[in-house]
Amino acid sequence: MKAASIRKALKVLGPGLITGASDDDPSGIATYSQAGAQFGLSTLWTALVTFPLMAAIQGMCARIGLVTSQGLTATIRQHYPKPFLYLILLLSFPAITLNIGADIQGMGAVFHMVFPAVSVSVFCIVITFLLMIIIIRYPYQKIASILKWLCISLLLYIIVPFMVDLRWEVVARNTFLPSMHFDKMSASIIVAILGTTISPYLFYWQATMEAEDMVHRRIVVDKKVLNGMRTDVNTGMLFSNIVMFFIILTTGTVLYPAGIRQIDTVDQAARALEPLAGKLTYLIFATGVLGTGLLAIPVLAGAQSYMLAETLGWTEGLDKKFAQAKPFYFSIIISLLVGLLLQFSGINPLKALLYTAILYGVTAPVLVAVILHIGNNKKIMYNNTNSWFSNFLGIITLVVMTAAASILIWFQLS
Repeated sequence: MKAASIRKALKVLGPGLITGASDDDPSGIATYSQAGAQFGLSTLWTALVTFPLMAAIQGMCARIGLVTSQGLTATIRQHYPKPFLYLILLLSFPAITLNIGADIQGMGAVFHMVFPAVSVSVFCIVITFLLMIIIIRYPYQKIASILKWLCISLLLYIIVPFMVDLRWEVVARNTFLPSMHFDKMSASIIVAILGTTISPYLFYWQATMEAEDMVHRRIVVDKKVLNGMRTDVNTGMLFSNIVMFFIILTTGTVLYPAGIRQIDTVDQAARALEPLAGKLTYLIFATGVLGTGLLAIPVLAGAQSYMLAETLGWTEGLDKKFAQAKPFYFSIIISLLVGLLLQFSGINPLKALLYTAILYGVTAPVLVAVILHIGNNKKIMYNNTNSWFSNFLGIITLVVMTAAASILIWFQLS
C-alpha cells in the first residue's frame, strides 16, 4: 500500500485507532509474552473474548465524550458525589503512574539491548525528556498524526509468527475452544490480560479525545457522527486484539516449546526469540516495544493529567500552549518524572508491568459499573443512551472482570 493510501486510511480513523493501538503498550506486550511463554497457546481464546467487551466499553466512553463535550472525569464530577470521584482517582492513579514508569523502563532496556554501550538509565532519562518536549511543544493535532503513524509499528508483530513453523489446527483449537485452570498462576495471568486489555486509563482517554476531536471539527452529534465513532472504535479495538493474538501466538509457539517459562524483563522476551527464531524476529519484537512505548506513554500521561485537570477545574488540553495550561502540563511532567524514578527503585520492570495489568484488572470493574450507569442516564446522555446490545456486553464485561478479580483475591488470601 502506498504512503498516500495509508495516510488517507489513517485520516478517516481517529481517537479509537489511537486508543486501541496504545493498549498494546510495553505493559501489554510483557503480559501477552508472559502468557505465551508460561501457558503456550492456551490463552489465545482471550483475544477473541476481549474484543467485543472492550469495544462495547470504549464505545460507551466515546459516546459520553461526544454527547457531553467533556471527559469522563468531568462528567463524574458534575453528576456524582465528590467522594466517589476521589475514590476512583485513588484507584486509578497508582496503576497509571506505575504503567508509565514500567513502559519507560522497558523501552530503556530494549534500547540498551540494541546499543549495549549505553546504560539503561541513560536511555530512560533521554526517553523521558524527549517525550516531555514532544508533548509540550506540539499541539494535539500534530501529536495525533504522529501517534497514528506509530500504530503501524504494531503490524510488525503480525509478521513474526509466519517466520516460524506453526500448526494451524492447534492454533484454531486454542482460539475457539477455551481452556482454563483453576489455580493462582492461571487466575493471575487471566486478570493481567483482562486488565491490560480493558484498561481504565483508556476509558478516560477515549472520552476526552472524542470531546476534543468534536470541538476541533466543530461537529454536531447526529447518527452519522455516532456511526463514524463506532467504526473508529471497533477498528481500533480489533487492531489491538489482533496484535495481542499474534504476540501470544509468537511467544507460545517459540518460547513455550523451548522450555522458556519465565520472562523477567521486556528485553529478555526479545533476546529469547533470537536463538530460536532468528535475529530478524528478535529485532522486529524489539522495534515493536519501542514504537508502542512512544505511542502509549503520551496517552498514559495525558489521560492522568486530564483526570486531574477535570477534577480540579484547571485549563486543560493538549491543543493548548504551555503558557495557557501550566498546571495541566506540569502534571504531565511530574507523572513522567515519577515514572522515571522506577528505573532507580530496583523494581523488576516485567513484574511492574504485570502488577500494573493486575491492578487494572482489579480496579476496572468499578469504572465499568460507573460507565454503564452514565451511559443509561437520560439526564446526561439525553436520547443517546446505550443500546440494549451495548448494555448486554457491558454487563458481561462487568461480571467477567469482577469474577476474575474476585478469584484472584481469593487465591491471594487462601
